[in-house]
Amino acid sequence: MRDWRNYNESHEVFATCIPIKWDYSQERPYKGDTIKEKRRMYLHVYFNSEKAAEDEQRLKRRLLSLEKELMSGKTRAENTKLYEKYFNVHKTPVKGVKVEARQDVIDEAKKNYGYFALISNEVKDQVKALDIYRNKDLVEKAFGNLKERLNLRRLLVSSERSLDGKLFVEFIALIFLSYIKKAMQEKELFGKYTLQGVLDQLDVIECFERPGKEIRFGEITKNNRNYSEISVWNLRHRYEYSGNPGKSGHVNYTLRTELMMGSWISNVKPVAYST
Repeated sequence: MRDWRNYNESHEVFATCIPIKWDYSQERPYKGDTIKEKRRMYLHVYFNSEKAAEDEQRLKRRLLSLEKELMSGKTRAENTKLYEKYFNVHKTPVKGVKVEARQDVIDEAKKNYGYFALISNEVKDQVKALDIYRNKDLVEKAFGNLKERLNLRRLLVSSERSLDGKLFVEFIALIFLSYIKKAMQEKELFGKYTLQGVLDQLDVIECFERPGKEIRFGEITKNNRNYSEISVWNLRHRYEYSGNPGKSGHVNYTLRTELMMGSWISNVKPVAYST
């Protein structure tokens, strides 16, 4: 399991897949029978060494705290079960309180630290299964981005047309956020950057536009350009040729420049919300 060949750099975990069988049962009222058979499933087992170390450190601090409480006599009622689980306490008239750790119980508690598992009846690849699992809250994160990052917690519009325009802009913004995340995953950049860090760096880039003139960008530092190479220029190029530049290139370009930063950039005014 914890062989170097099972290590996945993108998720920083050891991963392996174990095919298993499970008892499948399905009642069929329309036929008056029940299907019973063995079917294959995939047990995906993972080990995260950093998580194991964190859990072990947390347990050590907890044990030290419990021991101090027992030695001082200042025990807490809510910790009674933990005292009994991890320690043997002896009280003698001469030596007072003697506290001994139950090492076998402690070792048993630590042996599974860092491990977690997923099970699937369809996905065989352990890395793909973990990708799917960690994206299960994609919808919640999208709503979170809308409310927090893209300022849609309150609509603050005065007409139905303004509402339509704002929702359209927010939808396009989500496309960019999703694209940046996908590009970072494909290029295995999450070990070096975070999505929030990339967006924060892009936020400080300003651009200026005048009708009939080329868009001009403000000062771009070396650090900004490093981040820009991840997503901004690729996004701009892809979006530039995805529509009809003759009809709506001006609008699309404005939306692109603002929204791929994740928020409205100062000194840039959109000329329209629709094409």
